Amino acid sequence: MVRIIDICSGKGGVGKTTVAANLGVALQKFNKKVVVIDCNLTTSHLSLLFGMYSYPVTLNSFLKNEARIEDATYLHNSGLRIVPASLDFRDVVNIDANDLKQKLKNAFSNYDIVFLDSAPSLGRESLIALKASDEALFVANPHILSLVDVVKCHQLINTLEDRPLPIGIIVNRVRNRNYEIKPDEIRNFSDLPIIGIIPEDEKILESTNKKTLVTISKQNSSSSKAFFEIAAKLSGVEYRKPSLFSNFIRIFKRGD
Repeated sequence: MVRIIDICSGKGGVGKTTVAANLGVALQKFNKKVVVIDCNLTTSHLSLLFGMYSYPVTLNSFLKNEARIEDATYLHNSGLRIVPASLDFRDVVNIDANDLKQKLKNAFSNYDIVFLDSAPSLGRESLIALKASDEALFVANPHILSLVDVVKCHQLINTLEDRPLPIGIIVNRVRNRNYEIKPDEIRNFSDLPIIGIIPEDEKILESTNKKTLVTISKQNSSSSKAFFEIAAKLSGVEYRKPSLFSNFIRIFKRGD
């Protein structure tokens, strides 16, 4: 049965879109069929990470009852499927999110995971994603403002009638500085388990500016390995980090 997972946080700028996109790519390593949907309707960014700037049909088209969700689903050359939101601000009017959860389950019934890249804040857009999901995966930075907003988002979930099950927190952009909030403190403060820790990595920005993802172009980077490890945990399988010897054999066989 397909799992609809909302990648969420009460605060903007914590890296939700980067996490959703890279986890989507990483999960394919574990034979999972995944689609990532941009639910940030006013400031959509997901398609830009994949170098996609123009597309005739979007999630907005579907929510305005102008197209099927299948028509707004695009195949990236990585094998990942994405549903972009419109880059035109005018397309946020006249949207209809009623029964979105069931519509997604019907359309993607043969998928393993649907990621919803949620809008920041705790307003209408974020509620659309929360109400359409089975599970919620929080993204936070190791700073108090980010963690307070995660707690607020968790509290909001508990008020929903058909609330998604919280999976835990992904702590993103960790620099291992003394001023950062430590993992044990994060767990105690949020009352949520930590699913994974992604280090600050310039390879992410480098990949983004080259219109690709770090899990595609820099698979041996520290952040990429963290994404694959989290993907393995979500898949319920053991993750074995590539050894130096295995990397040498791979390079030798390629003839690089």
